Amino acid sequence: MEILQTNFLGNALEQWLMALAWAVGGIIVARLAYKIVGRIARKVSAKTRSNLDDLIVDKLEEPLVLALTIIALRTGYGELTFGDGVDTFIDSAMKVAYALNITWGIARLVDAVILNFFVPFTLKKESAMMDQFGPILRKGLRSGIWVFGLIMALNNAGYDVGALIAGVGIGGLALAMAAKDFVSNMFGGITVFVDQPFKVGDRIQISGYDGTIEEIGLRSTRLRTLAGRLVIIPNFKFTDSFLENVAVEPSRKVSLTLGLTYDTTPEQVEAAIGILKAIVAERQDTLEADPTIWFDSFGDFSLNVKMVYYIKKAGHWAYSPSEVNLEILKRFNAAGLDFAFPTQTLLTPDVASTS
Repeated sequence: MEILQTNFLGNALEQWLMALAWAVGGIIVARLAYKIVGRIARKVSAKTRSNLDDLIVDKLEEPLVLALTIIALRTGYGELTFGDGVDTFIDSAMKVAYALNITWGIARLVDAVILNFFVPFTLKKESAMMDQFGPILRKGLRSGIWVFGLIMALNNAGYDVGALIAGVGIGGLALAMAAKDFVSNMFGGITVFVDQPFKVGDRIQISGYDGTIEEIGLRSTRLRTLAGRLVIIPNFKFTDSFLENVAVEPSRKVSLTLGLTYDTTPEQVEAAIGILKAIVAERQDTLEADPTIWFDSFGDFSLNVKMVYYIKKAGHWAYSPSEVNLEILKRFNAAGLDFAFPTQTLLTPDVASTS
């Protein structure tokens, strides 16, 4: 037909109709494929025990539909001619569209995997740091995938991305220098999460602070000191400082030195050692068995008996020594064992008087 040969923008009407048919037909086919193939894939994946395949099908359906649509539009444009410059531009645009569509699919899939597998895992952990780490991981990976996909898209389109990468590198270096403390705290939080040197509720000692962990964050950790004060500790401190976890000690060591007066007989010293052993033996529910007790030394003004014993987890770090000390005082007084205190004896020679 002569009307089909009518020229419009450098292309015959027949070419325009063919291009339109490809574009519309491709979109229709893509939508039908979305419904039919998606339905079949869901039925197949529903029969498996793992929900990973269901997740893949759900997140890749729309990118696949968009990919078919882009192919249809590119095929339709192949029926038309607008000159080398326009054709080159369209080819580059299509390459960018392909790359961005693939990036979109990967980003959706990675985001869904983190949301469905990692986030539920963090919810099982009673840690504020875990609650913060999930969203940050999602956003970080998603942003990284999109940046990489955009660079690949520009590279496929023929653009020189070397200068862009160099600029991003310089900018990233400047940003890293400005945010050095923040990055250090982030890595410190990740280190605490991976190594788990302590958990919420543990008593720790670090950089002169002694207290109980109340909250572990990705940037900082909250510690409640024994005086009741709240201390915010940057997480990088846990990577460059010595940390003592008091909560994981198997038992608490107590050293005690008892000074007896110098008029104490050897038999009385042996009796004192026996009394100390009996006191510990009677408290096996809170104290470890087999304390170390010995006649230690001859002091300046006392005979020193030393005892080392250990408080179990069941025993209170303050109440148990208090009970032991009171019992020592009672039994030593009953046995006539006197505690020494600093004394001095001054000996003066007799001087004969002269007349």
